[in-house]
Amino acid sequence: QVQLVESGGGLVQPGESLRLSCATDSKNIFTINGMGWYRQRPGKQRELVARLSTATTPIYATSVKGRFTISKDNAKNAVYLQMNSLKPEDTAVYYCKFTAAILGALGPRDYWGQGTQVTVSS
Repeated sequence: QVQLVESGGGLVQPGESLRLSCATDSKNIFTINGMGWYRQRPGKQRELVARLSTATTPIYATSVKGRFTISKDNAKNAVYLQMNSLKPEDTAVYYCKFTAAILGALGPRDYWGQGTQVTVSS
């Protein structure tokens, strides 16, 4: 199995920044096809924030374009989300997701982090 560990959430004021991290130390990964960040705001369904795949440019939700940046470190099997100019409406639990194939498996599947709370409030 693949366990993803997230960190970096917290309480900030509007306009401030946070950087989320998500990584796995699993030795069973054969390939990672995609990495992404999702969030679930209070009373809302989980939604895509940003996503990276092996062959395409990053995809961002319209609401975060120009403020958030997704990046990865392949050597560390890690993905990051730099969040600038945070707004109260960015308050949510943020989840990372890897689409990965592990050794011996028939194909890739999705793996989720445990979630980290981001609260933007004055």
